[in-house]
Amino acid sequence: MAELTDTELREHVRARYSDAALRMADRDATAGCGCGCETEDTPETCCTDSAGAAVFGAELYDEHDTIGATDAAVAASLGCGVPTAVADLHAGETVLDLGSGAGADVLIGARRVGPTGRAIGLDMTDEMLALARANATRAGLHNAEFVKGYIEEIPLADDSVDVVISNCVINLAADKTRVLREVARVLRPEGRLAVSDVIADDDMDDDTRADMQQWTGCVAGALTRAEYEHALGGAGLVDVEIRATHRVHEHAASAIVRARKPGH
Repeated sequence: MAELTDTELREHVRARYSDAALRMADRDATAGCGCGCETEDTPETCCTDSAGAAVFGAELYDEHDTIGATDAAVAASLGCGVPTAVADLHAGETVLDLGSGAGADVLIGARRVGPTGRAIGLDMTDEMLALARANATRAGLHNAEFVKGYIEEIPLADDSVDVVISNCVINLAADKTRVLREVARVLRPEGRLAVSDVIADDDMDDDTRADMQQWTGCVAGALTRAEYEHALGGAGLVDVEIRATHRVHEHAASAIVRARKPGH
């Protein structure tokens, strides 16, 4: 495969998740699970590992994790973790979810920050935004909102967010260092990053990295631990913690990534 531009990579990802959203809307259910490696014939190809343990999707959430979200929003999760479980959200905070999809983590976050707080979902896919807004209406939450945009160009002001979360999305961006710089820009001093993401093994092979289906499936584009740490530090974030949670691929694992923006 010829090397693709950042714009072409973004369009591949957008098309994949647009299709997933349309299938969710048509079926009023999930579009498989995980980040796109399933097919219509085998919708659960990558939802579980060889031992039957969940690696992507709604099964990663337990009942306590989902308070505030509708069943439909949780069922539509395509992520590799539960970032709201480790974000330590507090009443009155503003939380931003990068690549918010059908809205589950935004709705969970909105409930946790309460009526004096604010939960914002950012997504580039019109179809996902429509699903998320419908789920927010069903949940009856008035402090959740969804905006269209790119995670490389977050359409929010400097120093406007207390917490940034994301669920298996940053690895899909062609320029992850730019995403993390944007995260640092919108975070308030002492603001926090707490995301679930895929971390590539150091020995990921070239064939996997060249496979676009694996890119949109959250694997080929992932950074290694060292690369992620370097990118976070380069963005000016400190207290970096990267903790693997479970394997999602022969050459990659899901991990909780946390960091902090220093105070003035």
